[in-house]
Amino acid sequence: MDELVEETLPLSKTKKKQQAKQVELLAEQLVGLSDKQYLQLDLPATIAQEAESARMTRGRSSQRRQLKHLAGMIRKSEDVLENLVGQLANLDQVARREKKQFHQLEKMRDRLCDADSFALAFDEMVESIPDIDHKAISRLARSAQQHDDRRAYREIFRRLRDGGE
Repeated sequence: MDELVEETLPLSKTKKKQQAKQVELLAEQLVGLSDKQYLQLDLPATIAQEAESARMTRGRSSQRRQLKHLAGMIRKSEDVLENLVGQLANLDQVARREKKQFHQLEKMRDRLCDADSFALAFDEMVESIPDIDHKAISRLARSAQQHDDRRAYREIFRRLRDGGE
């Protein structure tokens, strides 16, 4: 019975303000995306134009005003709102996956540059990245181990990231 009553009651003023604030935060997240991430989004022309305007605005109060205007436009269309939430969630997952891969490569590089864990890390690297130049990685790792060569340390990471290309 309570569920039926809740469905028929209009939203309270507080609830409406909370929802509006959530949409504003979503608009702020949209405007704060990197150019690479922003270009991956599929936005309606009006929203894209308004978001681009907010991204270009530099003054703090001017940008705040643009964000509120953008949030209002997003709030008007439930479909646009749901679509945008989905796209931003997808971008967030991709970013987390890339960050995780980055940290895994850093750990592998650190293990390769450590004399005690080199053999095990080298075998693991050969198994996971078979196309990589094994001799070059071995030579660079020896240089990093014996001479504390920072250039070799960075080069190992670059080669691991590129995957033997």
